[in-house]
Amino acid sequence: MPTAVQIERRGSTAHLILDRPSVHNAFDAALIAELTEALDQVDADRSVRAVVVTGNGSTFSAGADLNWMRGMAAASETDNREDSLRLARLMRTLNFLSKPTIARVNGSAYGGGVGLVACCDVAVGIDSAKFSLSEAKLGLVPAVISPYVCAAIGVRQARRYFVGAEVFDAAEARRIGLLHDCVTADALDEAVERLLHMFGKCGPVAQDEAKRLALRAAGITCEGAEALDRENAALIARLRVSAEGQEGLTAFLDKRAPAWAGRE
Repeated sequence: MPTAVQIERRGSTAHLILDRPSVHNAFDAALIAELTEALDQVDADRSVRAVVVTGNGSTFSAGADLNWMRGMAAASETDNREDSLRLARLMRTLNFLSKPTIARVNGSAYGGGVGLVACCDVAVGIDSAKFSLSEAKLGLVPAVISPYVCAAIGVRQARRYFVGAEVFDAAEARRIGLLHDCVTADALDEAVERLLHMFGKCGPVAQDEAKRLALRAAGITCEGAEALDRENAALIARLRVSAEGQEGLTAFLDKRAPAWAGRE
């Protein structure tokens, strides 16, 4: 049976590979569930010292799957909230994983794909990758991923890219803090291996505590994130069933420009 996520063990490193290349590794319910389960699995495995998240093919992740978006447009507010909570749990699990995590950004990342990059401890991407928090173009907001993206790039940059939904390149992603480094495609694996070698020299308990220390110093806790996730899931669910959200999603699916009406 096809799976949306592959787990490859290479020594003490678990590589979690988004494996839907025909749709640019877009998110759907299956990918979200499988990636969450894979993260839980490697987190519980004491033989895993580090985790690499990447995509199969030329794209890291294009964000929401087209058919999944059709489901969003037709679903009730309650169903949309539950759907968003599942995505929120995925992001929260990755962000607070006890092992060092690396985003191996093998190509462009949009929407939730940017969220995955932001949730990893270190992110290295190829210099041809493009990024966008494109939700506002659909009459929506990047609600669930917002805490992690804001932590990565800061509120000032988040306000620009949340509101404008513009596409930016890898150099800009590095400048604003989404990527720690950008390299040529043929140098990506070497860059990841250098990081893994560095991680391997450190104590695993200390690494877990160091990560929690950094998050705690920034006021970020798993309990606080869970409470915020409930608020953000309610927000995105409300927007998805709103007139503007429905128009944005329908226009996107119909491949036409949306007719925005503004606030009534």
